[in-house]
Amino acid sequence: MLSLLLSLTVATIASPTLVVSYDLVRDYSGQTFFDGWDFFGSWDNLTLGDVWWLNRNDAFKQRLVYVNDAQRAVLKVDNVSDVPFNEKRASIRITTQEAYSVGSLWILDAVHLPFGCSVWPAFWTKGTGEWPDTGEIDIMEGINLMTSNQMALHTLPGCTHTTPPNQMGITRENDCSEPSGCVVAETSPDSLGAPFAAAGGGVWAVQFDVAGVFMWFWSRANIPPSVIQATSTSPMDVSQWGPPSASYPSTSCNITQFFSAQNIVLDITLCGSWAGLPEQYTPACGSSGPTGICYNDNVVGPGARFDDAFFEINYLRAYTTGGVAPTPSAAPTAIGTALIVDGAATITATTNVQLTPTPVSRPNGGVPSDDDKPAGEVPNASIAQPLQIPKISVLASLTALLLIALSSVTIVRL
Repeated sequence: MLSLLLSLTVATIASPTLVVSYDLVRDYSGQTFFDGWDFFGSWDNLTLGDVWWLNRNDAFKQRLVYVNDAQRAVLKVDNVSDVPFNEKRASIRITTQEAYSVGSLWILDAVHLPFGCSVWPAFWTKGTGEWPDTGEIDIMEGINLMTSNQMALHTLPGCTHTTPPNQMGITRENDCSEPSGCVVAETSPDSLGAPFAAAGGGVWAVQFDVAGVFMWFWSRANIPPSVIQATSTSPMDVSQWGPPSASYPSTSCNITQFFSAQNIVLDITLCGSWAGLPEQYTPACGSSGPTGICYNDNVVGPGARFDDAFFEINYLRAYTTGGVAPTPSAAPTAIGTALIVDGAATITATTNVQLTPTPVSRPNGGVPSDDDKPAGEVPNASIAQPLQIPKISVLASLTALLLIALSSVTIVRL
């Protein structure tokens, strides 16, 4: 009997079954798209970008967020103001108030993504605790004039990416605790920038599961029928989606160990510790201005160069295996309740590169308000400190393994 249980344990851990059907729990779209989001309300102290992420009131007042006549949500960089030297340009960063546990599926349909010299947009998730202790999933991220997306996971040491045979993207980095994360490059030529917009946009889907993190991208012409036909109330069947762009199986990264429930983030920064690095900026944009410096030639001066620096989104939908709505304090789903899905594509959204930030000042010399206090992330205006990755220890016993094996025999919702 003991040997049978041990065999069951090994088999269960080695080959978990993916969930194929999900229940919708949140639809961010239309006039209610911006309900349920927190606005950062501070300068970009995280990646040292030359922006001031506005609070909710200022963002709507300055029309950096709104719903257009096509009922699409727009998030944009200020493309109107003439910014003086040593000031930052207004932009947007929003984070879902709800955190989504392992066992979730997220789908974003967009018709336009921000692009241009100095521009650094991202669609990503972050754990509810300290970074990187609770994981980060970068789904869409690019800089300057890039036309192909990169994806990545960021974790504590111990999570790695072993390229599976059915992954469509190209693995660039295997260690998820490296500053860049474990990176997979998208092979589709129209997953970012001007080509993305010319193709009519596209869709990202992310499974966040005990079996692994998996991410798909489809340009407008290739979106699968189950996604096209979905409504704001219908469940989602993922069984016909085909191979993912990025696949991070749990065989080399224990998802429930390295990831907590995740908040979804949309943001646009400028320059900073990736787009503004000379080795990144100069080849693509070094000749776009008189100085060859990201901040001087882009952020300062007229805003018209940021006319393409905006998200235009049809919807963002969140699904779970159990159909239970998440809460702001959501904890990871217990392994025994349902099989969980993680789909992750990330890039180097967070890095430990230190740059000297430009002076911290609000756009147009404004004074911070009480609304300008980011929740859980406190700016340090004096100096950017590199993030330290602590070590963890894992204690496992035979009893725990047996319990996991028994509780992991889950029912897939069809």
